[in-house]
Amino acid sequence: MENRQEYQGKMESQLQEWGAKLDEMHAKADQASGDAKQEWTQKVENLKSKRDELQQHLAEMKSSSDEAWNSLKTGFQNAWDEFSKSVEEAKSKFQ
Repeated sequence: MENRQEYQGKMESQLQEWGAKLDEMHAKADQASGDAKQEWTQKVENLKSKRDELQQHLAEMKSSSDEAWNSLKTGFQNAWDEFSKSVEEAKSKFQ
């Protein structure tokens, strides 16, 4: 079982990695034309917004007490899993 600092570090690293992937997807969306460009740009922007929400939630967790952290972690993990799935789906469609 990971401790609090390890978990937070792992999540921060993954968020940075996803940020780079989202930037790559945004560049590919910019190269598309017409409706495809608009559709993919919107999808990437939505994912970036969700990523920003996760970063904010993680920041709240980092400043919380140990007791509150355990409670916040459950909600964060659910949002994390959903976001991860969305990124992987989008990534597979961009290739």
